Amino acid sequence: MNFDLSAEQQMIKQTIREFAEEIIAPGVIERDQKKQFPLDIFKNLADLGMMGLPFPEKYGGGGGDSVSFAIVTEELSRVCASTGITYSAHISLGGAPIYLFGTEEQKQKYLTPICRGESFGAFGLTEPNAGSDAGGTKTTATQIEEEFVINGNKCFITNASYAKYLALTAVTGVNEGRKEISAIIVPTDTKGFTIIDQYEKMGLHASNTTELVLEDVKVPVENLLGTRGQGFKQFLVTLDGGRIGIGAMAVGIAQGAFEKALTYAKERKQFGRSISSFQSIQFKLADMAMKIELARNMVYKAAWLKDQGRPFSKEAAMCKLFASEICMEVTNQAVQIHGGYGYMKEYHVERMMRDAKLLEIGEGTSEVQRMVISRLIGC
Repeated sequence: MNFDLSAEQQMIKQTIREFAEEIIAPGVIERDQKKQFPLDIFKNLADLGMMGLPFPEKYGGGGGDSVSFAIVTEELSRVCASTGITYSAHISLGGAPIYLFGTEEQKQKYLTPICRGESFGAFGLTEPNAGSDAGGTKTTATQIEEEFVINGNKCFITNASYAKYLALTAVTGVNEGRKEISAIIVPTDTKGFTIIDQYEKMGLHASNTTELVLEDVKVPVENLLGTRGQGFKQFLVTLDGGRIGIGAMAVGIAQGAFEKALTYAKERKQFGRSISSFQSIQFKLADMAMKIELARNMVYKAAWLKDQGRPFSKEAAMCKLFASEICMEVTNQAVQIHGGYGYMKEYHVERMMRDAKLLEIGEGTSEVQRMVISRLIGC
């Protein structure tokens, strides 16, 4: 077994770490407070060739792998989780389904602008009454001659305000009493398509989370993504890749919180010495470092399996579940180590703790991950 990163992966890690420290970190508190989407940052990431990193070069991508995608997501999230989730969703939810299931013409038309950073990637799955139960989709797409007429609502959709088009799921028919769910690519400027950006969130304030309202939205039948009636299976595959992104986000947030806590513990003096010299603090930091390392190894393994073309659903669910839960634990302990200062926004860790909570919910809740894992181990 070889745990070394390749020379290219090491270069990507170093490049993004420097970029995150120099470009992203200085304005992170202000963006969080003002709920300011980091558009300029993503223009810079596009210039670095990162917006299509794991996709083939013929579509404007970087020809990289899933491990590299996880590295970039981790390094961005280490300083700003809002940037991390925007990037992760752009790749794993926006670009991936088009790459996996699109025709060559669809890839050239829709994937290429995503890879170049000309459009953000987004995916319309969740509905007000169909979150974890995605089979409860109520959005409909009725075929009338050569068009789909789409009606319905989507909620908690990342990046939609900055996407020129997105794939969404809709019921295209009923077969033997079962819903036929399909995926359809829909331009966001289509008549009847409304994007509402007014959620008041607990965290991830600088990311874009929207509601979609579709009223008699018409798109050509050729915008069907993949095979009709396979939308349910398609988004299950999409979510597997997305869980690697969430796991990488969790590792990044946890790493950032750990580093802040370690630095603070060395500088903070109590009873005549730094609090890092107290065993109770040392044990907290040791546990944090251990769990972050375990989570990172799990994320990298899931990404590696994906790159090898091997089954990775179980490992993706495991890494997402474990990493998100230790992220909550690590950020909680980071606040604790900071004491009263940890409750203050200027010390960053309170933001990291708020941002971390979403990771136990998005891309399938912790409870759903346990359901997935239990099924895959033969329960």
